[in-house]
Amino acid sequence: MVHQAALPYRVIIVAVLLALSLICIIPLLAVVSISLTDEGEIVRSGYHLIPVKFDLAAYRYVLGSPDQILRSYLVTITVTILGTILSVLIMGLLAFALSRKDFYYRKHLTIFVFFTMLFNGGLIPWYILIARYLHGKDHLWVLILPYLVSPWYVLILRTFFWQMVSSELIESGKIDGATDLRIFLRIIAPIAKPALATIALFVAFMYWNDWWLGMLFIETPRLMPLQYMLQRIMSSIQFLTTQLTTNAVSIDLSKLPNESARMAMCVLAAGPMLFVFPFFQRYFVKGLTVGAIKG
Repeated sequence: MVHQAALPYRVIIVAVLLALSLICIIPLLAVVSISLTDEGEIVRSGYHLIPVKFDLAAYRYVLGSPDQILRSYLVTITVTILGTILSVLIMGLLAFALSRKDFYYRKHLTIFVFFTMLFNGGLIPWYILIARYLHGKDHLWVLILPYLVSPWYVLILRTFFWQMVSSELIESGKIDGATDLRIFLRIIAPIAKPALATIALFVAFMYWNDWWLGMLFIETPRLMPLQYMLQRIMSSIQFLTTQLTTNAVSIDLSKLPNESARMAMCVLAAGPMLFVFPFFQRYFVKGLTVGAIKG
């Protein structure tokens, strides 16, 4: 009887979750469909979930320089992998130190980390520091170092360590002769795997989707990240469309891939991360909820 009474509620929950899933999936299908649709057909009949007139002109336009695309993919993949590993390691070590009750400067350092969430020196001093004094322009590391530590993620990890790691566990490691670094890598990191994996996913998305640092500090084409290169292609398309419309040039704009090229760039930019997300999914919910509770 209890199961029969609960059946309508389960049906409602499944229906709501199915509707939410469709709301999330339909825009992705629309993006892929538009990228595979002829530009003239988009102008005539609008968007469709299934391509009315199949055409790969948008991908041919975006991939007109395959060597540059491959180099940009390689730069972005390298930055994402190195940046994620270093960022999670450094933030994890910092959060572990802040969660230790026997660390004398714990409160002072926590205030310092929290202060950087509220105040910063501004864009111009930050740019001058990196470009002029640190000589970071046209270096691969300039795409990694500015995002290496996020105060918000540090505080989330600190709260997670505070709740899930007992002082007795740390003391047992010290009795066995382990250093603090070894305790973190061999004892703390396996326990905090859900939180670390969740933070790693967010950091990887941040590095993968970033084009701002490339625009500010990268002038050499071989170091241009994928997102910045796609952003330049999009700006070029918008410039050409505006100039042709303003100057009343007798060229059929439907022959110039505009909307389809934009969607093709979305597919090329977001596609690889869609395959990465399932590997982090089992850690995502647990790490996000446990680490977000105030300690």
